[in-house]
Amino acid sequence: MSANPFHVPGLRGRPALPSPPPPARLGADYQLDVSGDARLALGRGWLGLGLAALIGSGVFSVLLVASRTPFVNRWLPAADFFQISLVLHVDLSVLVWFVAMAGMLWSLYGTARAQWLARPGLWVTAAGTLAMALAPFLDPGRPVMANYIPVLESPLFLAGLVLFGLGATLLVLRSLLAAPRLGLHYDGRGALGFGLGAAAVAAAVGVLGFVWSWAVLPTSLHGKAYYEILFWGGGHALQFTWTLLMLVAWLWLASACGARSVLTPRVTVAMFSLALAGVFVTPYAYLAYDVASVEHRALLTWAMRLGGGPAILPVGLSVVYGVLAARLAAPEQRPLRAALLASVLVFAAGGVIGIFIAGSNVRIPAHYHGCIVGVTLALMGVVYRVLPALGCQAPRGRMAAWQPWLYGIGQLIHIIGLVWSGGYGVQRKVAGAEQVLRSTGEVVGMGMMGLGGLIAIIGGLLFVVVAIRAIRSPAPRA
Repeated sequence: MSANPFHVPGLRGRPALPSPPPPARLGADYQLDVSGDARLALGRGWLGLGLAALIGSGVFSVLLVASRTPFVNRWLPAADFFQISLVLHVDLSVLVWFVAMAGMLWSLYGTARAQWLARPGLWVTAAGTLAMALAPFLDPGRPVMANYIPVLESPLFLAGLVLFGLGATLLVLRSLLAAPRLGLHYDGRGALGFGLGAAAVAAAVGVLGFVWSWAVLPTSLHGKAYYEILFWGGGHALQFTWTLLMLVAWLWLASACGARSVLTPRVTVAMFSLALAGVFVTPYAYLAYDVASVEHRALLTWAMRLGGGPAILPVGLSVVYGVLAARLAAPEQRPLRAALLASVLVFAAGGVIGIFIAGSNVRIPAHYHGCIVGVTLALMGVVYRVLPALGCQAPRGRMAAWQPWLYGIGQLIHIIGLVWSGGYGVQRKVAGAEQVLRSTGEVVGMGMMGLGGLIAIIGGLLFVVVAIRAIRSPAPRA
């Protein structure tokens, strides 16, 4: 017998080579560490505020869609009813929900530093939200449809908005102070941490913009002109915050589904830096031009379009390619994949629609509905991802897997109806008889808007149901 350990019978004198190791998985893995009892408790608080905001927004969205749907709107009050519902729907579904989700992510990922700011930020923000939500019933005031933050001109609503802004400022300050220290060499975890930190910096610039506008605004301005200028600069800066949070969510969800991104962490950090660079145009716009000037508005709009846009396409393509190529290994990954793909699809639709905007019609809300809902779907997926870390059961099953698609498809039908109607010149921010629907095409378009809105409302409510079910079901012990 030969003592050769590599001898194979039938192959005389030819040693058998050992089997090569399995090929390493190519691409980067993007994960976030969301452990820690103190951080988890704070994350639960921000999640609760976000879910409450979505529930309230859902109530107002039912009234909002009904007031614009042909034939149905005959049974509802006139324009003020629509305008008041729109104010609260936008503020709860965009401003409060986005801030709450940012608070959840920053709290889960941040360190224990500046803990004295953590709870006050949450409770002050929640108190402001409650005051705004109660204002339509206790002290409605006149609705002002300003961009970014529409308001009700009532003491209760405005006091609530100021409280909310103060709480959000405490959140941003604490997030900057508690951010983990980053080096020059990044892995996937460090790259996502850089993205969250960049989002906090963009939010700080947004707060600066709001305060700066308030300090320099002429006292002679009133009504819509006042609030439009007040929220323009800070509102543009916040768009970078939401975009960065969405990109972080896309990469994290893709890795949670078993995908490996073709983008290296260094390239991802470069994309985040590119998205962040545009936000620093904001202070220059305040220094170079008067806040009420056309140049000020145009420069901020240009910075938003050219600063955030280039980073979205490569990240979006990489996560879609990775997720479609990956094989799901567990049922809890299905809701994450659905939320990711639906988010990319709806956000892309909103971006394409924005290219064809001309004039002031309902194509404008079609554009920003697509972009906003794209961010919302990504954050819904993040909620599904972090629930097990919060001690809850991971969402799974048909309802959880279909919920993002139902919400996303409903919103697609909604914005397609708006684009259709915009081609006929149907104006934005009006309802009922003020829409002046003269042709069958206009009625069909707005009818599609109403149908899609109803489907999206159902999808949004299902998200709340899935999340609450998971919260009420503790995670199984290992």
